[in-house]
Amino acid sequence: MKNKTTHRARLPQWSAGLAAGAMLLATAAGPDARACDSCNYAFMNEVLTTRADTPAGRDMLAAMTNQAKLPLQGLSNIPHGTPDEMKAFLGGNGNGGESWAESRNKDPLHNEGDFIDIIERDYSLPVAPTSYVPQDATPDKSFTITLHEGQVYLGNGVVYDGFLTDGKVPGPTIIVDEGDIVEFIVQNEGNIPHGASIHAAYTQTSKYLGNIPPGQSKKVLFRANHPGVYMYHCAPGGHAIPMHVLFGQYGMMVVRPTQTQYKMEEMLGRGPDVDIYLVQHEWYASGKDAIEGNPIYTTFNGKLFRYIEEPIMAKPGDYVRIHFLNIGPNLLSTFHLVGIIWDYAYWQGHPENRLVGGQTVTAGPSDSWVIEFRVPPDEGTYLMLSHAVGSTSRGAIGALVADRNAETPVVVKADGPELSKEEMEEIASNAQRVISPFRPGTSDIDPVAVYGPETKEVRVSIIGNSYYPKTVQVAPGTTVTWVNEDVFSYMAGEFSGIHNAVSTTGPERFVSPLLAHAERYSFTFSEEGEYDYICTPHPYMEGRVIVEAPPKAEEEEPVKTSGTPFWLILLVIASLGMGLIAIVKGRR
Repeated sequence: MKNKTTHRARLPQWSAGLAAGAMLLATAAGPDARACDSCNYAFMNEVLTTRADTPAGRDMLAAMTNQAKLPLQGLSNIPHGTPDEMKAFLGGNGNGGESWAESRNKDPLHNEGDFIDIIERDYSLPVAPTSYVPQDATPDKSFTITLHEGQVYLGNGVVYDGFLTDGKVPGPTIIVDEGDIVEFIVQNEGNIPHGASIHAAYTQTSKYLGNIPPGQSKKVLFRANHPGVYMYHCAPGGHAIPMHVLFGQYGMMVVRPTQTQYKMEEMLGRGPDVDIYLVQHEWYASGKDAIEGNPIYTTFNGKLFRYIEEPIMAKPGDYVRIHFLNIGPNLLSTFHLVGIIWDYAYWQGHPENRLVGGQTVTAGPSDSWVIEFRVPPDEGTYLMLSHAVGSTSRGAIGALVADRNAETPVVVKADGPELSKEEMEEIASNAQRVISPFRPGTSDIDPVAVYGPETKEVRVSIIGNSYYPKTVQVAPGTTVTWVNEDVFSYMAGEFSGIHNAVSTTGPERFVSPLLAHAERYSFTFSEEGEYDYICTPHPYMEGRVIVEAPPKAEEEEPVKTSGTPFWLILLVIASLGMGLIAIVKGRR
């Protein structure tokens, strides 16, 4: 009997059954197994039963009960209601289907009749109305993005394995005009739940675009009434919203003003000669680094030193407009062009938020600006960078080159580089380095944590939807303990805060229960071999345990010494005797 322990008061029978089923799923499908709501239902049942009397269980139950008073958020197939309502749901429909909340809010998309007085009021005010439109309105513009997992090329021989939008990071640059009714369609072509949050929409989007299951799509319609530079990003719901942003699913959306012009455009009577859409963003090699805000690289528009390799060209005297967005998602940017003072800068890109002059614009994560200036009548290179220079040294630097022979007008979009499947496969096969926030990358970036036989217990943290260390090597008889350091475990969208560890390969099998914050599971490895494992609620999370006995020390052969000849011993004795006789005679 192998030594398996869990620091839980009780492990109910249904949880063990779920874990066993999860192990079979993981073994059969491997790390590409699709995430589903089964773990969510299982954990909710546990909150209602075995966890009901624990401090954490009471907190989660209170949150679930309070959410019963709120309108449908559309983030999850998990009901939020009173304990009795949720138990009744589990009793009759615990494996999926229509939730209690969905049955309570049968038609959440067409309730505008309840608020017609608010709509009329908003259109009578001297400020732009909200973005709300009926969901059966006719759009002026329609956009479709696809969300999935995959690899992109960062340059300098580095491949990133993470979450993508339309096969790239950042996703496509979306440009609309003030007043447009926009249809935004999101297709999930990945293996896990995805979704979308649209910062340009001044209305509800979560209930329309949250928690899109694999293979499905959803849409929302809104009116873009507020000009500016905005972020859009994946939002499956729950704690997973920041994780999908940290792991690469985001892009820029611009609402061009039609009621008020930018000042330089108004003065010159024309649009810019050089129109740049520029995203600063970060890349992470582990979930731990992502949570702690320690990026390994920072880039403009998806590639290391992209605009050093491909400088943006302009002529002396050209009118330049930069739409700048700091995606972050952690670092502050102080964007600057060497040799340039802004003519005008507009906070969040709104033409009425005008500032005159300036050497930098300061942007926290999701902050944005529109910047206008003229290229001086002096040819040369004007460097673009963040004066928070740690980001600059890790890849976020570019060049605007003034050349009288440059061909303008020119538009530079914020889209990440796009490669064909064949090109990406060729690059990946020859990459110097692969980084991934949630699975082991190349050994230089994710080295094996090696522990000798003197170490009896090894800890693996579960943090940022990732195992840390991702790979450990231990001797037979060592106990590995997984501790969940993710905090947010509430019942909306992807259950990012709930994790487990389930083996997919190896001489032995281990299956942990679902772990909430600060809970742990231990397994003692007795047989040598390699053990791959995943988190069943988040099958993209991968880890490895290598069990290997230390090599035996070679026994040293005794040094062979030859005996001393007897004649030599007699000679030494005789010499000593003659020496003593000489000494005695000398004293006489």
